[in-house]
Formats: sequence, structure tokens, C-alpha cells
Amino acid sequence: MLKDKTIILGVSGGIAAYKSAYLCSMLIKQRADVEVIMTENALNFIAPATFEALTGHRTMVDTFDRNHEFSTEHVSLADKADALIVAPATANVLAKFAHGIADDMLTTTVLACDCQKIAAPAMNTRMYDNPVTADNIEKLKAYGWEVLEPGSGRLACGSTGRGRMPEPERLLEALIHAVSAPKDMAGLKVLVSAGPTREELDPVRFITNHSSGKMGYAVAKAAAARGADVTLVTGPVGIPKPAYMDVVPVISANDMYNAIADREETSDIIIMAAAVADYTPVYYSEHKIKKQEGEFSVELERTDDILRALGENKRPGQTLVGFAMETENVVENGEKKLISKNADLIAANSAVEEGSGFQGDTNRLTLITAKGNEELPLMSKDKCAHKLLDAVLKLR
Repeated sequence: MLKDKTIILGVSGGIAAYKSAYLCSMLIKQRADVEVIMTENALNFIAPATFEALTGHRTMVDTFDRNHEFSTEHVSLADKADALIVAPATANVLAKFAHGIADDMLTTTVLACDCQKIAAPAMNTRMYDNPVTADNIEKLKAYGWEVLEPGSGRLACGSTGRGRMPEPERLLEALIHAVSAPKDMAGLKVLVSAGPTREELDPVRFITNHSSGKMGYAVAKAAAARGADVTLVTGPVGIPKPAYMDVVPVISANDMYNAIADREETSDIIIMAAAVADYTPVYYSEHKIKKQEGEFSVELERTDDILRALGENKRPGQTLVGFAMETENVVENGEKKLISKNADLIAANSAVEEGSGFQGDTNRLTLITAKGNEELPLMSKDKCAHKLLDAVLKLR
């Protein structure tokens, strides 16, 4: 997701500096080119050689490093950076950034950067809650910085509260959102459904399917990264709640129907990636159904067809996308669904083909429209999401 992007990782003097090595490793795995700048105080917590082994670049500390030819590196680095993240960002460096103080390699580089800048605060709770720090953070936000919310828990000082540096996964998410894609969906409202639904039989049992929600979440994240205003209506999944969007959790097919019906009129693009149950039990038992001798049957009734309802009520200028998970005749069934649901695009895939379908991190989609079909090769669900959005923008 960050291939060929240049990321400057600033590391200041906090115990959370060790987490920055994990972030650095994640960025390298995302194919980013990472340049690390450390403050003098950061050297007390982690060695520059750690980052040099990960990045293949010299870790920079001193603006006037006499072991290397001085060539205004802070300016040349700033020129090529796609994003800069400071993690951990202590109260001291936040204050320097907010007031334009440039007295070391990190602060001079920050002052020269006009790329997206992200700070991951890490400090004692009272330092974080101090009005001076709060003012500095507000200044940085006004200057275009993204300042992430710190986590809560036990801190290095022994106290408990806010001030823990966000985990590397959250920092990576922020960088991917910032620079992984052009903001070509800015101004569009996108509604995405994801995950399975659960149709309850009694307080301990329910009917569901194998959907993990990964494809729908990938679509929502991709749309947000491209600048869209995203609402994600999600069934029960084991995926962390994504940032940069409104997340609406639901349980049943009826819950999902109502959540989408409340939001569909104001949406420019609706992408139904959820695996919604087609049937739900007619009767719900308030108490656990006890095991009995002999057979047991459950009477089922149809759930409301969300995609059909959206197609029937589609307003001019609105783009409707559905998914078709099939075990046979994938394209043929997808083409029928395109017509019967009045959709603009159907993303069809196979539940039985290797590398495609539920649970996995890859997929193989066929994008079906009235103008023809595009068969995509096997690729990550993240890449599938962007290919799908490319096709949606082309339709619009």
C-alpha cells in the first residue's frame, strides 16, 4: 500500500521509542522507503543501528554530522518526503513543532516539510492534560498536522491514564490513509456494508455464514483513503474498528436493512459487500432450546432484500454496487443479479476457488456492468478494493 512512498520517521526521547522499530519494520513490509531521524534524547532508549538494519539507510541525529558531507540534508529529505510521522512525540518536541523551533535535525526537517505530518503523542497523563500541551496540539492541528489520540493504560512512570503512544498498527493505518492513494473521491458520500449477519434462534444460538468482513472493510478503508466521507455498516466481525469513517455496528439482517435505509438517500455511492442472511427464524425462543430426542427443525422466512430495495429506490446520480458470491456459474449469475437488482456494478467471485471468497486476504473479482465485464487476477483484498473503486469512478 505504500510502495515507492518516502516516509520520514521521527523518533524523540520516550520509552515508547522501541515501538517505533516495529512501525519501521511494518513500513518496510509495505514497500515504503523509510528515513529515520532521531533526537539526542532518543539515543537513550534505542540504538540508531536498529533502524539502519531495518531501512538500509543511515539514521540521522546531528544536523552537522562531520562524518558525512554536509548537504542541507534536512531540506533534501523534506523535498522527497510523502509523509512525516513523529513517534513517539514527546511534549517537548510537540512544543517545538508548534512554535517553529528548529534546533536539531528532526525539528529543522519538520520545519522544511510541506508533506502530510502526523504526531503520535507519548507522555505522562498530567503532561498530556496540561493546558500548554493541549494548546500546542491545537496549534499543530491548525497548521495541518494530524495528532493521534494516545492510548490509555499503565505508563512508564507507574501511573495509569492517557498518554501511551498508539500501537504501531494504528500508526501504519494513519500513514496508509494519508498517502496511499490520490484523493479522487473527495466530496463523495460512500455507504459500505460488510461482514455477516446473525439470525438468532435463542439466547445462545444463531444462524450465520463464513464472512469475515475483510472485503467490505477493505473497500471502506480504500474509499476513506481516497478522500470520501465513508459510513461503514458492519455485522459482527473480528476486525478492529477502522478510523476515518463512521462505523455503525449491526447484528441481524433487519438491523442492517434499517441502518442502510436510514442513510441511503444521502449517499452518492452504496457498496453492498455484506453477506446478508437470506432467511431468518420465524420464532425466537426467550430461553435456551433444550436438546430433545429425535429430529428438530427450524421454520425460516425470507429477510428483506436490501440490494433490491436500494435498486428500486435508486435516485439519479447514485451508484449502486452489489457483490455476488457464487459456487458455480459465477459470471452468469452475476449478470442476472445486475439486472434483477437494478445495480450499476456487481463484483462477482467464487466461494470455492482457491484464494477467493470468505476469510482469506486475497480475492479474485469479476466486475460486471452493463457495458461489459472485467476479470481481475488474484490479488489482495486491499488491491481489489481500489480496482473496484476505479471501476465505480469510471461509471460515474
